[in-house]
Amino acid sequence: MLESVLLVVHVLLAVALIGLVLIQHGRGADVGAAFGAGASGTVFGARGSASFLTRTTAVLATLFFLTSLTLAYLSAHRAEPASVLEKTAPAAPAPKPAPEEGVPQDLPPVPPAGEAGEQAPAKAPAGGAPADVPADVPAAPAGDGGS
Repeated sequence: MLESVLLVVHVLLAVALIGLVLIQHGRGADVGAAFGAGASGTVFGARGSASFLTRTTAVLATLFFLTSLTLAYLSAHRAEPASVLEKTAPAAPAPKPAPEEGVPQDLPPVPPAGEAGEQAPAKAPAGGAPADVPADVPAAPAGDGGS
């Protein structure tokens, strides 16, 4: 409740501060008034509104600074999460990547080379047939392919 009220006051101070800064005229405007371009006897006195607006801007800036620090302190010492994102459940684990075409996915892992108990890779039989072809299947004749 306190934080909400303080936030509303903070926003109102910000808008008032912006408005006051935009209302004030720069130092060059005083030079024009000195040569008769402006009326120096205004509602705020002979000096014009400069001192009143400057003091008001300083007060509003100080209040804005104090509300900023107070809001930061309250936000840092809050018991509940400050963001909706912090209240949500943890993210689900990433899905497994889609299998590549033509690559079998049920192969056992290959142990790194040099481990104890490593078996020698299967060698092709003397007939030139691959290792996964049963021995009772005759090997293809060694020719040039019939051309």
